[in-house]
Amino acid sequence: QVRLVESGGGSVQVGGSLRLSCTASGNFFRLYAMGWYRQAPGKQRELVANITSGGSTNYADSVKGRFTISRDNAKNTVYLQMNSLESVDTAVYYCNTNWRRMDYWGKGTLVTVSS
Repeated sequence: QVRLVESGGGSVQVGGSLRLSCTASGNFFRLYAMGWYRQAPGKQRELVANITSGGSTNYADSVKGRFTISRDNAKNTVYLQMNSLESVDTAVYYCNTNWRRMDYWGKGTLVTVSS
């Protein structure tokens, strides 16, 4: 079983920045592909960015050039650096991994962007 704990959410003004962190339990983090998802009020959960065990990254078109996903295997942690935040980025952000055919999710961290 994998436990994921997100942190770093909060309230920020339009144009501001936040860095989210997600720390995973277990001894195999370096093998996990990790993803950040978000769910805005009244909307479906959507992929924001993901990173493979080898460090390859993928982003939703809406965040390309503004968000950066990275990982620190020594700390069992994946990060999401969010710059130039917009009001549409307001959502609960969730960390995810799929390990041995099981999907694991954190409880989420709320990001609120206000003008």
